[in-house]
Amino acid sequence: MSDAARIDAFLEMMSAERGASPNTLDAYGRDLADASGFMKGKLLKADARQVARYASGLAAQGLAPRTQARKLSSLRRFFRFLFEEGDRKDDPTSKLEGPKAGRDIPDVLSREELARLIEACGDDARLRCLVELLYGAGLRVSELVSLKTGNLPRRKNGRWETSDIIIRGKGGKDRLCPLGTPALDAILDWLAVREDSLPKKTVRAKAAAGYVFPSRGKEGHLTRRRLGQMLKELSLAAGLDPARVHPHALRHAYATHLLQGGADLRSVQTLLGHADISTTEIYTHVLTDELAELLETAHPLAR
Repeated sequence: MSDAARIDAFLEMMSAERGASPNTLDAYGRDLADASGFMKGKLLKADARQVARYASGLAAQGLAPRTQARKLSSLRRFFRFLFEEGDRKDDPTSKLEGPKAGRDIPDVLSREELARLIEACGDDARLRCLVELLYGAGLRVSELVSLKTGNLPRRKNGRWETSDIIIRGKGGKDRLCPLGTPALDAILDWLAVREDSLPKKTVRAKAAAGYVFPSRGKEGHLTRRRLGQMLKELSLAAGLDPARVHPHALRHAYATHLLQGGADLRSVQTLLGHADISTTEIYTHVLTDELAELLETAHPLAR
């Protein structure tokens, strides 16, 4: 397996799952090609010491702290991707330190925009179910497309016994994700017509049978790329900017709207499946912005 092949796969994932722009993808590609060149084409097998030497080399070149931070961020994302895909059992960037350039604050879709997206689904039961699970449970796109029917809530006599789905997250760790009534209703509507989307060929049908969102493709389930395309089409139907609507944008909205509604940070961390609470803290910017606006409008000395 070559560096170039896995870098291409990483860029494809960033495009389909994260909605990365062409400029962002180009920057990732250049950063990772630079790292691969430093490692003499063996970036996939680089260890922590080699990565640290690469980071030191960036500083020695006199690159601006922001440029260094961007290159190291690209490297971290790439090795995280390799770990999640099972290409590696470790992450050589886990203890890597570099210049702090600040974190990008996600552009969060509003409740009204989410309502427009859901309304634009119309009678498409699969699309509505996908949107409800991305926004109603905050699933990662990989968790959603690979969701198994056996991980759905149990039903008895036509009623849900529980409201939790079991999610296999990063590092193979399972977590329970509670669902609200809209998401549970969307699952029921989709399951009622799901059989129509099952492949007819025996070999394909066997691979697809266990997935909530089966596909005729070799993976047996809906791909991340196709889901990204579906959301772009949906955003146009809803009158929204397609660049703002991608699977991760709905996960961002889920977390932010929970915090706006009064949920505590630790609970949101658990629901999202974040190993480190610092990853969850990015969403608190919305609350900070709202408090600042409240101060400006309500405090007598601000007038």
